[in-house]
Amino acid sequence: MSPLVEKILSEIGQLTPFEQLMVMGHLVEQMKNNITKAPTKAKWSDLKGMAPYPLCGEDAQEWVSRTRREGNEHREHLLRANE
Repeated sequence: MSPLVEKILSEIGQLTPFEQLMVMGHLVEQMKNNITKAPTKAKWSDLKGMAPYPLCGEDAQEWVSRTRREGNEHREHLLRANE
């Protein structure tokens, strides 16, 4: 628990029961307001720059070229096997 929370809880403990109810009411209202706020829809652009480059140790264009080349080689292998 953070020192701030500990301090707040200690201070609340010194209040009268009525004052504690007032604090609870205030917290409940704050939570209601936080919950009722419409969540913002995330945008793909928000993710920009979050991943290190290159993400998996390989440049994206190199990956595309390599997987296409491997796919072509596999298809050629299958065609030769059927001859």
